[in-house]
Amino acid sequence: MSAILTKLRNVLVPAETKKSDDGRDQWPSRTAFLLASLGGAVGQGNIIRYPSQVFNNVGLQWFIPYLMAIFLLAIPTLILEVAIGQAYRGGAVAAYNNMNRRLRGVGLASIMVSAVVVVYFVIILVWIMTYFRHSFTSPLPWTDRTEEFYYTQVLRQVDPTPGVISPNGVESFFSYSGMGLIGEAVGWSAFIWFCVYLCMFNGVGITGRAAYFTMALPIFMTIILLGRCCSLENAGRGIKLYFATWDSDSIASGQLWQTATGQVFFSTGVGFGYYIAYASYNSKWANAVQDATIIVCSNCLFETIAAFAVFGVVGYLDINPSNTPRLGAFEIGFLTYPAAIAAMPGANFWAVLFFLTLMLLGISSTYPMLDVIVTAIMDRYHHKVARPLVAAVLVVVAFLISLMYCTQFGYYLLDGVDRWINNLALVFVVWSELSLSTTVYRFKDVFTETGKPAWTIYNGGYFLGQILGVAVGHSVSGGAGAGLGIGIYVLGAVISVFLCKTPSAPAPRFWNNNAYLKRFWFLAFYSGNQLRRDLNVIVGSGKNWNIPVFWSPLIRYVSAPILFIVYSLAYPEFWTLRNDPVYVFGFILAHFCLIFAVVALVLPRYYDVFVPMHRLDDGKRIAAPGVLENLIVGQAEDAAEAGSRSPKSSDDELKGEKP
Repeated sequence: MSAILTKLRNVLVPAETKKSDDGRDQWPSRTAFLLASLGGAVGQGNIIRYPSQVFNNVGLQWFIPYLMAIFLLAIPTLILEVAIGQAYRGGAVAAYNNMNRRLRGVGLASIMVSAVVVVYFVIILVWIMTYFRHSFTSPLPWTDRTEEFYYTQVLRQVDPTPGVISPNGVESFFSYSGMGLIGEAVGWSAFIWFCVYLCMFNGVGITGRAAYFTMALPIFMTIILLGRCCSLENAGRGIKLYFATWDSDSIASGQLWQTATGQVFFSTGVGFGYYIAYASYNSKWANAVQDATIIVCSNCLFETIAAFAVFGVVGYLDINPSNTPRLGAFEIGFLTYPAAIAAMPGANFWAVLFFLTLMLLGISSTYPMLDVIVTAIMDRYHHKVARPLVAAVLVVVAFLISLMYCTQFGYYLLDGVDRWINNLALVFVVWSELSLSTTVYRFKDVFTETGKPAWTIYNGGYFLGQILGVAVGHSVSGGAGAGLGIGIYVLGAVISVFLCKTPSAPAPRFWNNNAYLKRFWFLAFYSGNQLRRDLNVIVGSGKNWNIPVFWSPLIRYVSAPILFIVYSLAYPEFWTLRNDPVYVFGFILAHFCLIFAVVALVLPRYYDVFVPMHRLDDGKRIAAPGVLENLIVGQAEDAAEAGSRSPKSSDDELKGEKP
């Protein structure tokens, strides 16, 4: 018996974790890394949130902004996160510190986002497990009473006393009387946190094995559900609504573009820091660009295909946007789906399969968020603490904090925190990643070539244009805001070019045609382009996919401004919710993440405590315009000699490079 148990333990828990050449833990295989990363992206939101967004904007026109967001936002951002995690061999704080010490706050902010979300994310799994338990009861207890069952037996919520906002301001605040703990919710929460611990306590060795179960099995079960739901009576009506309807008028709707962009952004899972942490356990020379593309495309393909199941249910229930109010993710998952399942032959089987699928997908999205914190602690204290102990302490602390969501007002609290963490904090973190990484990376090179005043004025115009542009866009009109924002940027660019001294280092071929073009290239493109070149030495080696030339201009001048506009859209909504304490709490909590990112720009030394002691100086670089970083740090015996004979580091390569 003991021999059997030992063999079982060796299957589930690897006796020895694979190591990279630098001694860092390494994934047992590339498939394990991809599945674990996909687990962070693919969750129950792909099955219930995505269909709700499509239903509310139904028609093929949805896929125009959706596909544009995939290629303009999701893939470029994920390339950045996977590449820096893999190249700089550390979690979010260590990786961003390696780019520049002033970016430490961005890494810390992404960890805080994960810490806040993971605590309330578990309560959704608690609701799923409550349904799962009742799925073994025949007939299903929510038959013909889906709303009553959800609100009274699952959420057990007590409605608050509404507050009042008058033209004179807030007259009274919402009052929540249902403060009691829900016993079943506490029990399921403890069970889920224990499962999370089992998936990540011993590092990527066990996480890689857990990913095969928490991702591969749900995909198989989703295929079964897809076949059943698409074979329901009148399922074709819903599928036609999804994939054979066209509404050209809605293309001009800002809501369609905002919703599709938000769905891609939140579904992909960038900004949480777990891609950086997971990529740091890759082989240093892995194919980061290809991996990032596979993760994004697989995630979007999964949710696009899985949505056919929901629209089969939509046709079966004969609902559509003309006869049904807007559907949210929770309505799809806990009202629409259960109502259809209760009416199916073999209802109990389909209920068990559906909620088990949601639970496993939810677990696969939960442990990556906790792993972000574990990786940061292990990076900081290196071998001084045991990973299983760190994971255990974090799980216990997270469980205790999550108890506030296991109350009768937990649903309201979740909504209040989730709204602002997603719409404010997360968007701001990713905007900071994209805009700051292409601004401060190796900025001493730009100082040397252009002068500090020119660099300051140019970047001042870049950031001020976005801030004042969206402010005027909200207060006056979108056209006025766009005009002002672009005008400020252009004015700053023109002034800085005339103040700038002519760089002595070469620029790519087109930009070397005259002094003004050369000055502009160094101010506008140098930092991002040099980041791309330095990363490509590692992640683009051999037959790996290279980060393309257009990547850095794309994330700086397209992706970042789009995200800042999305970020700004959250603030007007707060004005209508300012008399609700749970929304005020979530709003304040979200801004702590913003403060973490901003303070580090000015006072990076205050963040030394979060950075591994032996890596405090990683973000400090001497000025060496146009020279690849591996040459700066002495990986070649003679930088000048190596630069003259290495195609990747020579001036000839730079001159021949397309802008």
